[in-house]
Amino acid sequence: MALEIIESCVNCWACLPLCPNQAIIQAEPHFLIDAGKCTECIGEFRDAQCVSICPIEGAILDELGEALNPPGSLTGIPPGRWAAVRAEIAAR
Repeated sequence: MALEIIESCVNCWACLPLCPNQAIIQAEPHFLIDAGKCTECIGEFRDAQCVSICPIEGAILDELGEALNPPGSLTGIPPGRWAAVRAEIAAR
């Protein structure tokens, strides 16, 4: 089992020092997770440390490819409402 950081990562550096297994690799254009080192923090923490600190919704995926901080989870704004607001602003 391993998590994956995808292209929406902005290299904010929040996750890098928190990883207990040093599985996060500084790379371009975004950080990556070494699948051989990642344990998803199972047995060490209740939640994966990278996920708990990541400020970008959808940047970290589980082994099924599902976002662990899905859209709306950090802002509290439902994705449908956010899309409507963005469309309203664009129409101005």
